[in-house]
Amino acid sequence: MEAIAIGKNVKGSSQKAKLVVDLIRGKMVNEALAILQYTNKRVTHPVERILRSAIANAEQKAQAENITVDVDDLWVKECFVGKGVTKHRRRVRPAPMGRAYRERRHYSHITIRVSSEKRAEAATPKARGAKAAAKAPKTIEKPAEQSS
Repeated sequence: MEAIAIGKNVKGSSQKAKLVVDLIRGKMVNEALAILQYTNKRVTHPVERILRSAIANAEQKAQAENITVDVDDLWVKECFVGKGVTKHRRRVRPAPMGRAYRERRHYSHITIRVSSEKRAEAATPKARGAKAAAKAPKTIEKPAEQSS
C-alpha cells in the first residue's frame, strides 16, 4: 500500500528544503516525525505537515480498499523537492555601483510517498555496499619470489 502527498508552493527555497528531506528518506514514519520535531530548520514544519498528510492519505486509502494498515509499519519510500515559482517583490536591495536588485521569494514543491510494503534489501545502503563488494573481481596475489 502506497500513499502520496504533495505540497505545492511551500515557502522557502528548494535547496534548503532538500537538506531536511534528505534526513527522513528511507526512515520509518515515527522516526521521521521525531527527526523533524528536533531539527532546527524553518522548513521542517511544512515537511512535517506533508508527511502527516501522506500518513492520513494511506489510512484513508486503506479504509476505502477495506485493508488494515498499521501506521507504525509505514516508511518513507520516496521524497523529493522540486523548484517552485519565484515571486518578484516590489522591494529593492542596494547593489554595487548605485544599482538595485529586486528581492525574490523562493518557493518549492515537496513530494512525500509512504509505503507499508517490505523494504527490499537492495534499497538499504549497507546492502548495496555488500552487493558491490560481492560483484567486485577478486584479485589473486602472486607468491613472493624467493631469492637464492
